[in-house]
Amino acid sequence: GFTPSFESSCELPEELRDRIVARYRSGQGYKKNSAALKVPKSTVASIILKWKTFGTTRTLPRAGRPTKLSYRGRRALVREVKKNPKITVAELQRCSREMGENCRKSTITAALHQSGLYARVARRKPLLCARHMKARMEDSKM
Repeated sequence: GFTPSFESSCELPEELRDRIVARYRSGQGYKKNSAALKVPKSTVASIILKWKTFGTTRTLPRAGRPTKLSYRGRRALVREVKKNPKITVAELQRCSREMGENCRKSTITAALHQSGLYARVARRKPLLCARHMKARMEDSKM
């Protein structure tokens, strides 16, 4: 038999999905289906809902363009930037090309933005000379 190990994005084999639908059509409810095939009730429900809507259990094409950068690639870029915040996008592009993910600078920038990393310029602050430090100490004593 088939005993699935469930993770958050685990996809059931098509034959199991077909079996769930066949059992449902023969009059078995969600609870019995779930118990017999050791599949969560919510999964059984969503498979049957999909079958009612589209008349198929096959994996349908998703909307939108697939991402150019993989999750692994994106995490690697974030790691590089955290390790060296002054790294340029061109250097990052070279790093991602070495990993086998060839993409534009704008793609890399967008990926970093999605991860909450943005370019910042450090605020310019005047250097304090001895006289200024002394004056500040005097101010604080008042």
